Amino acid sequence: MKTQNTIPVSTPAKLSFLKLAIRSLLFAAVLTVFLTDKRLVLDNVYTFQNSGAWLLAGIWLFFVVEMAARLFPLKFESIGSQKQFASHFVRRDTGTSLPADVKKNHRKSVILVAALWIALNAGIGALFFTGIIDEAVLLIISLFFAVCDIVCILFYCPFQSLIMKNRCCTTCRIFNWDFLMMFIPLVFIRSWFTLSLVALALTVFIQWEIQYFRHPARFCEETNGRLACAACTENLCRWKKTVSLPGRLNK
Repeated sequence: MKTQNTIPVSTPAKLSFLKLAIRSLLFAAVLTVFLTDKRLVLDNVYTFQNSGAWLLAGIWLFFVVEMAARLFPLKFESIGSQKQFASHFVRRDTGTSLPADVKKNHRKSVILVAALWIALNAGIGALFFTGIIDEAVLLIISLFFAVCDIVCILFYCPFQSLIMKNRCCTTCRIFNWDFLMMFIPLVFIRSWFTLSLVALALTVFIQWEIQYFRHPARFCEETNGRLACAACTENLCRWKKTVSLPGRLNK
C-alpha cells in the first residue's frame, strides 16, 4: 500500500509548483525593478515604451495564456477548476439537486468572501486615489495576490479554513474566482495592459458562475462522484491538510 510520501506527484500538482515558481519570479522581478527605477514600471503600465516593456509584456502573455486555458476542459488542469465541465461530472445516486445545507453554505460563504475582498480592494483604491500608492504598487499587489493564490492551493488557504470550510481545493466553490481576485487592483489603472487582464479574468469568473447556476451538481462532492477523495488523483493534501466537518463525505 502506498503511503502519502510514496504517491507520485500528480501533473496538476507539478503544474501548480511551476506556476508558483513563475509567479514568484515575476513578482520578484517587478519588485526589483520598482526598487531600482520604478519609472520602468510606471511608464510601461500605460504603453510599452522603454527597457522595462519586456517584463510587463511577459507578465501579460503569461496570465493571458493561463486564463484562456481555464475556459476549456483540460486533462492536466486541477479538477478544482475543471469540475464545471460535463467531462468531469460523475453522477451520484443522490441525484443532481444540491443538499439544502450545502446550498446555504455556498451562498453565505461566497457573499462573505466577496464582501471582504471588495472591502480590501476598496481600501487599496482609496490609497491609490489619494496618491499614497501609485500604479506600480497596484501591479506589485496584484502579483503578490497571484503568488498567494498558488500558496492557497498548495499549502494553506484562509478562505478554505476560516470561511468556506470546503474539504480541499477540489470542492472549492470559488476556485475560478482566482484571476478576478488577483487582478481587481488593476481596475484602477486605465490602460489596455491592465483592463485586458481584468476583462479576461471577468470572463473566466462569469463562465464559472453561469456553470454553477446551470449545473450546481457538478460543484458538490455530495452529487459529483468525481470530487470524492476516492476518485482523487491529485493528492494535494500531502502538503495541505483537508478540512473535516461532521457529516462531510471524506471517502
